[in-house]
Amino acid sequence: MVRILLADDHEIVRRGLKALLQERPEWEVCGEAANGRDAIELAARFQPEIAIVDLMMPDLNGLETTRQIRKVSPRTQVLVFTMHQNESLVHDVLEAGARGYLLKTDAERHVITAVETLLRRQPFFSAQISETVLDGFLRLGRQGGGNAAAARLTPREREVVQLLSEGHRNKKIAQKLGISIKTVETHRTTLMRKLGVNSIVELVRYAVRNHLTEP
Repeated sequence: MVRILLADDHEIVRRGLKALLQERPEWEVCGEAANGRDAIELAARFQPEIAIVDLMMPDLNGLETTRQIRKVSPRTQVLVFTMHQNESLVHDVLEAGARGYLLKTDAERHVITAVETLLRRQPFFSAQISETVLDGFLRLGRQGGGNAAAARLTPREREVVQLLSEGHRNKKIAQKLGISIKTVETHRTTLMRKLGVNSIVELVRYAVRNHLTEP
């Protein structure tokens, strides 16, 4: 059996994907998650061949979820599932370790093909992601372009940015991440310095621009 993990915070989306995927008798949806942290836990437990990960999820976005899934289950091929389309975002998705990029508008027609392609250890991209766009962002990445500040953030700092931008207070963030309030405060101070921002409003803007959270 090919085991597939679904991670999307909308139950109706997971239900639709599951129905499409399980038309193949040799494919099994081994787990469903409504947020990134649960997805990582399920990936570690089931070691699925494929994980389909929504880019925008609460608490932990799809980019960070992808990075951590690849750590706990290196054999898992990650297909990022999103409505967003731009060069820098595709670059970030690949850098996080995903092997596929499927637009939600293409899901019904192409999710089966996407999974088959990843199972062959080949990358998959929705047709709208043209070869020109791919060449452009890959060339930019090789030349050291992109958001330098974002590249300097650690995975923990990216988690803190997302949670702060979602309105969580230091105490709640400490509880979610299993760290002390003082450590959260230290991360917050470091983030402000690294990103050159002076307020939570500016931090939220940064998170939205870099697709760490939804506006």
